[in-house]
Amino acid sequence: MQYGICNLGIVPIRLEPSDTSEMVTQALYGDSFKVLEQRKKWSRIRLAFDKYEGWVDNKQYSEIEEPQYKDLLNSGINLSKDLIEYISDASNSLYPIPLGSDLNGLNLLNHNFDGNRLTSKSEKSNIVQTSFLYLNAPYLWGGKTPFGIDCSGFTQMVYKLNGHKLLRDASQQATQGDALSFIEESEPGDLAFFDNTDGDIIHVGIIMEDNYIIHAHGKVRIDRLDHSGIYNVDKNTHTHRLRVIKKII
Repeated sequence: MQYGICNLGIVPIRLEPSDTSEMVTQALYGDSFKVLEQRKKWSRIRLAFDKYEGWVDNKQYSEIEEPQYKDLLNSGINLSKDLIEYISDASNSLYPIPLGSDLNGLNLLNHNFDGNRLTSKSEKSNIVQTSFLYLNAPYLWGGKTPFGIDCSGFTQMVYKLNGHKLLRDASQQATQGDALSFIEESEPGDLAFFDNTDGDIIHVGIIMEDNYIIHAHGKVRIDRLDHSGIYNVDKNTHTHRLRVIKKII
């Protein structure tokens, strides 16, 4: 088995080994992974953080050894705290990294970082405040940064920045935590999931106070939440049908 680490700020992970293939998620700086299959130009990987699989360009990661990979798995919370920061290499070249990048591999990559860090878990009450860091970020399928993010990437990153793990897709996240029977039982920071006409979970957002929800739909936005689903005041209509509310923490 081979192993790797993302040594660039934001790297696309694709459904197939091609630059024109759909981006299913992103690797952020410091993300480590197993290399399941390696070809001349592409590698199929499984991310350590959420076990998500896809194809990455071989030019966009560094190979590491198994002991180094295991050390990273056992490392504590060490994330970049600001919207955008920079790391520098041995030649003092600068590399931009986004909010939520993992800094545990700095020594491994021979990089330096002088910015602000998150190094501990936060209370559930901090979830909504963290979500505001992504407010108005444009929707991007497979995205995980304030420069482009999808609904489940948004919830995953907000939880990650508070020291908690969520799986990658909305349907996967819906398998975590405990289901609540009514909106009235929910607390700010709980997750609301929404389905389509076939009953498949296709959307997720973070519950706020007073029956509001923050979610990625066109952009990261705040809408009303009721027993039917998400009510978009701009369109004067419900845009998503509520399926279940889950208490993750």
